[in-house]
Amino acid sequence: MGRRVVITGLGAVTPLGNTVGEFWKALVEGKSGIDYITHFDTSNHTTKFAGEVKNFSTEGVIDPRELKRLDLYVQYALVAAAEAVADAGVDFDKEDRDRVGVIVGSGIGGLLSFENEHTKMIEKGPRRISPFFIPQMIIDIAAGHISMKYNLKGPNYAVVSACATASHAIGSAFRAIQYGDADIMVTGGAEAAISPMGVAGFNSMKALSTRNDNPQAASRPFEKNRDGFVMGEGAGIIILEELEHARKRGAKIYGEMRGIGFTADAYHITAPAPGGEGAARAMRAAMRDGGLTIDQVDYINAHGTSTPANDKNETIAIKTVFGERAYQINVSSTKSMTGHLLGAAGAVEFIASVLAIQNGIIPPTINYEEPDPECDLNYTPNQAVEKKIYAALSNTFGFGGHNAVLAVSRYE
Repeated sequence: MGRRVVITGLGAVTPLGNTVGEFWKALVEGKSGIDYITHFDTSNHTTKFAGEVKNFSTEGVIDPRELKRLDLYVQYALVAAAEAVADAGVDFDKEDRDRVGVIVGSGIGGLLSFENEHTKMIEKGPRRISPFFIPQMIIDIAAGHISMKYNLKGPNYAVVSACATASHAIGSAFRAIQYGDADIMVTGGAEAAISPMGVAGFNSMKALSTRNDNPQAASRPFEKNRDGFVMGEGAGIIILEELEHARKRGAKIYGEMRGIGFTADAYHITAPAPGGEGAARAMRAAMRDGGLTIDQVDYINAHGTSTPANDKNETIAIKTVFGERAYQINVSSTKSMTGHLLGAAGAVEFIASVLAIQNGIIPPTINYEEPDPECDLNYTPNQAVEKKIYAALSNTFGFGGHNAVLAVSRYE
């Protein structure tokens, strides 16, 4: 490919904190961001908890007059983007704006806006629907708002692949730079689907944990007593940059984006392919794309949703790809702390992977009490581990059989 791509900026809004620093500190400390839902009355809902964003502020980022026109998922995206842009120290006035693009996705988009406006229509009639309803709800609008805020005129679109969304977005941004279509890309994902319909829908599928007596302990990836995933919300935004461009402007470099592996299970709308065969192909593809050997991968940020089928199949997939080496690799699921951020999951987990490499610390899988005989790898249980990491894989798999794996390494 020729053009090397590095990570120069990070921004995060998560159930563990609304900056990258807060998020990383809580991850390393093994804190849970899961609690009872405050966004709506859960009296009639089977699951009453989630990973909500707390103490969220748009001050200094979004004009208060604009707020009511923006769905919450877009607000999360804009706040995370502001942090990432500031972190990258990039002055867009000095850049060729045609060479800076935005690819930011969402799994579900403006679900809250849809529910609110639908209620309005039923109660007050169609003429009362907000003129901002459609541009509030659509999935591409976060990418649109970010490009307008910073006047960025390069490639600009959204990617949607359920829980693999943000990873597909980051991978697409990586390719845009590799292919020479841009020098800088603002990329990632955002989600705000903790709503009456969102929770009820996942409950109807029997996908969510129902451990209402102890929300903090409900997300327990790879653990024997797991009973489903926990919904989360927020945004992760990453600044990717062509290496020489970053060096020329003296940017700090977090790590190097190495490769992507995109595959399809072509099997079932929600269940993973037997033995995680699609996931295994995606991990192999990411390493092949990045020129990495199995011995160079020291950490896997697992999809690790805490559902019975995912965790077992992902474990098999890792063993299929890495063989005996699988037992020497630290695996962890940060979803044990954040819950599952759906279309934003891949971005916040990519940030966790990048920071793990930079800091030489592997975040733990919390709530790991009883081992599952079918999940027998080193999941970094309950406590962060200090370890020098050369390369990491970040795994995300979405409903529809979409698999996306991102490979990142130390920059040398």
